[in-house]
Amino acid sequence: MASSRRGVGLNAFSNAAISSDQYARHGAALRSTHADALANQLSVFQAALHNFSLTHAKDIRSNPTFRAEFARMCNAIGVDPLAGSNVKGAAGAGGKSVWAKMLGSSVNDFYFELAVRVVEVCRETRSENGGMIALSEVRKRIEKGRGLVGGGMEVTDDDIERALESLEPLGGMFKTTTLGSNKFIRSVPKELNPDQSTVLEVIQILGHVTVSMLQDNLGWEGARAIAVIDDLVADSLVWVDSQAEETEYWSPASMHEGG
Repeated sequence: MASSRRGVGLNAFSNAAISSDQYARHGAALRSTHADALANQLSVFQAALHNFSLTHAKDIRSNPTFRAEFARMCNAIGVDPLAGSNVKGAAGAGGKSVWAKMLGSSVNDFYFELAVRVVEVCRETRSENGGMIALSEVRKRIEKGRGLVGGGMEVTDDDIERALESLEPLGGMFKTTTLGSNKFIRSVPKELNPDQSTVLEVIQILGHVTVSMLQDNLGWEGARAIAVIDDLVADSLVWVDSQAEETEYWSPASMHEGG
């Protein structure tokens, strides 16, 4: 009896192993089939997206709302129109990236042209604002075409942020930063420390600051307030108005934003 029970146990173990192996093979086959189906669907959708971008290239370039919707559609399926297009070695024949070929060069060309204009505006105004300019001010200058070759172009803040992303392979010198409720473009490599960011946010709210205002509102010691302001003045991020009863400090970036 004991020998018979052992035989049944071994047989059951063998059957379980066979079943487990069959389930594993069946699962692998299902995963492979599912992956192939998804790949085919993605290929069809990419082809449709490519045709759409070619058909509506003019609208994508000229209509900011249409362009924003197109960008959101790309993001929804994980397609970045700028990915790899400016990375050495990423381009194939003809010097175009995978996405440039898929979406059509006009989409990429638009953002690269816009990126060049953003750089021009930032460099043109750096002596005025120390390399910190409101994103909305950049947009206004580009739309008006002030000092830019080729005249103005209608863009949105979202367009400018996407154009800045295309500059990241150059070292990330141009970045967006948020102060208070507004976005700024920083075109100098120096990072703002917490105290500097706080002072610039206060200037946005109050219009300007003085040493005593920082002491009263933030509870800072006089030496701390003076040190922070001196650093901002040295970097040309604030302007000095010594005609008031107490020296006032204004942010040129916030002055443009307010205008």
